[in-house]
Amino acid sequence: MLTLKRWLTVLFILTVLWMITVLICLLQGTEPITLSDAAGIFWTRLSSGTNGASDFSRSTILLEVRLPRVLLAGLVGGTLAVVGVTLQALLRNPLADPFVIGISSGSALGVVLSLLVGLNVSIWGLTTMPLFGFLGGLITLFSLYRLSQVHGKIFVQTLLLGGVILNAMLSAVIMFIAYMMDADKVMGIVYWLMGNLGSPDRKALTIVAVYSLIGMAVLFGLGRGLNLLALGDETAVTLGLDAERTKRIAFFASALLTGAVVSVSGLISFVGIMIPHVLRILIGPDHRLLLPASVLGGGIFLMTADMIARTVIAPTEIPVGVITALCGGPFFLFLLWKGKMRFPNP
Repeated sequence: MLTLKRWLTVLFILTVLWMITVLICLLQGTEPITLSDAAGIFWTRLSSGTNGASDFSRSTILLEVRLPRVLLAGLVGGTLAVVGVTLQALLRNPLADPFVIGISSGSALGVVLSLLVGLNVSIWGLTTMPLFGFLGGLITLFSLYRLSQVHGKIFVQTLLLGGVILNAMLSAVIMFIAYMMDADKVMGIVYWLMGNLGSPDRKALTIVAVYSLIGMAVLFGLGRGLNLLALGDETAVTLGLDAERTKRIAFFASALLTGAVVSVSGLISFVGIMIPHVLRILIGPDHRLLLPASVLGGGIFLMTADMIARTVIAPTEIPVGVITALCGGPFFLFLLWKGKMRFPNP
């Protein structure tokens, strides 16, 4: 049973681990920075508002390059994990993930199309690129929802299979569009599609944070509803839940979150499968705790993966999506094998 004490304890522990991960990732890189150096740089910035003339290069690396990147990794990882939790509750399948069922590819296609036709503009200080990513993800999710729905019920197997097929089709369309673009743009798009956090500026980080925090707030409010939906639609309705309304809100928020992060990070796979599955084992399936815990756990994982990506063969960087795929692929196969062992005879 979830109590306030347990809720606070789990989130406190994860928050401490999240902050430790941020610190470690800030210090690691091609230009090592010691803890004392980092403390001095932050103190100088807070006290004088400048980077400090004595060690300008290290200060720039820490505050202008690594800090935005580490925070973006934490935000993207947390967002992908919380979307994974939501989709798995809605579909009652631990293999559901925005990448696996094609939502990420739909969002990526929306972003690529906005770049192709030159619609990446700023409205009220917010770029429209996450909006096109959201629309692409929403259209993909709606298509899958309608495809898998028969007589008002969703067939999970149909949705997962349709998602895999749609994912392949959308990826082919993206590659075709990239092929038709100028050669100097193609490599940038391909590198972005492999999952790349790069070195975002503060404006980009703020934009993604605005979109993501709105979507997360909506999903956090659906914690009890997702608990009931995980029991089945009929049970949820019997217990007084408007199941279809909850599904629509959850799908809409999931598309918003996926579109926001894909617009800046490209396609980063398997975070939404691994983190929720591990956390369910550690803290249980209650979504009132699992949703915020996944934000922290996903951030910890992706910040660590990004640190590995930029340091393992430094000064060359590996796309972070490659690292998550190398971790998530075997994990995905393990889940399939585990399911096969559970039901050995069809």
